[in-house]
Amino acid sequence: MMQNFQFHSKITREPPVNQITGYKMQNGLQVVFLKKKQTPVVAVNLWYKVGSKDEKAGKSGFAHLFEHMMFEGSKNVAKSEHMKLINQVGGMVNGSTTQDRTNYWEVVPSNQLELALWLEADRMHSLNITRENFENQRATVKEERRLRIDNQPYMRVVYELKDELAYSNFAYKHSVIGSMQDLDNATLKDVREFHDLYYRPNNSVLSLVGDFKVLKAIDLIEKHFGSIPSGSDITAVDLTEPVQQSETRITYQDQFAPFPAVLVSYHIPERKHPDYYPINLIEKIMFDGESSRFYRRLVEEAQTALHVIGGEDGKIGPGLFFIFAQLNPRKSLPDLLDLIDDEFSRLGSEPVCEAEIHKAKNKVKSDFIGQEESVRTHADMLSYYSTVFDNPAYYLSENSSYESIDAKDLLKTSEQYFRKENRSVIEIIPKNSK
Repeated sequence: MMQNFQFHSKITREPPVNQITGYKMQNGLQVVFLKKKQTPVVAVNLWYKVGSKDEKAGKSGFAHLFEHMMFEGSKNVAKSEHMKLINQVGGMVNGSTTQDRTNYWEVVPSNQLELALWLEADRMHSLNITRENFENQRATVKEERRLRIDNQPYMRVVYELKDELAYSNFAYKHSVIGSMQDLDNATLKDVREFHDLYYRPNNSVLSLVGDFKVLKAIDLIEKHFGSIPSGSDITAVDLTEPVQQSETRITYQDQFAPFPAVLVSYHIPERKHPDYYPINLIEKIMFDGESSRFYRRLVEEAQTALHVIGGEDGKIGPGLFFIFAQLNPRKSLPDLLDLIDDEFSRLGSEPVCEAEIHKAKNKVKSDFIGQEESVRTHADMLSYYSTVFDNPAYYLSENSSYESIDAKDLLKTSEQYFRKENRSVIEIIPKNSK
């Protein structure tokens, strides 16, 4: 059961260690604090609630472009100086973009907290969106696309074609990195409008985890973020997806693929749906480690696949549960698909044994402990839970949602979602194969 959580407008007493505390500024910025005393470092994690889902048709790739633009300098910080300043004090810094959000983070010695906060506030308020910076980063993103997607085996399928085939709604149908054509057509005016709308305190979550004083941190945050005006209200993107009525299947020729492969994806509900929990356990059972069902069946026993990955794809809205398997060249693609079908059919017809369920639940707990060991990851999780549930403290109690799940729940979930009419299939063939 998720307990209520409050973002306070004023905090007068220093919270204890290991207590998640919420603070909301007048400009709308949500701030989450968690003091941990293991090491004298602090993680600063700033989530902007904007990802590729917020882009319009013909203007894809803007969210990812801004991940790069945010390191191009601001009013008081020269180009590329953000990373240099953090590295000079022994810290780490980076950012990333997904369909649902863009995040930026620093891990610094505790006595350098103000540096990290000042850097983030300066680029939120006064990013240098110049013609030179825009053209430079547009070229960088296009080159990244060539290196990571266009010229790599299977990547076009895994990162783009999977969603293009499965979704009808443009929000999740197009890729995070954007198309070459849209990047070429983007204008400086487009980029400035995107920044002015989404890169605002009222569309952001700032999480701090580590060795620091909360009351002192509040003073620093008010000092550096308090004068930044809030932006316009942002209308939530419609992520609804029509129910798929029949299987979709295509063949894709991949000029870089050494061997044939297959990708099968099933529609699953949004992250806040109760079925997320049995689906997550199914992911552990099917894909987690060399004792997982798909690895044992496809790689070890039948030796039909060389490599297998899969699971739920991490979207906040309606997601996909997928499997990607690379064919052993001594076997046939129809045989591989038959084995995949058989394992999914087995999920919907035979109860999962208690040992497998227990192991999957233990893995969920293990993953949670692993996230807590890193202040950076812990801060990112607090920003995530603030964004998805408006309750960062739910991060600490969500594991209880798995406790009562049994074999009947997994069977029911499998029957509901892992049906052929609810899936898309991509057969990948090397372009030069006969």
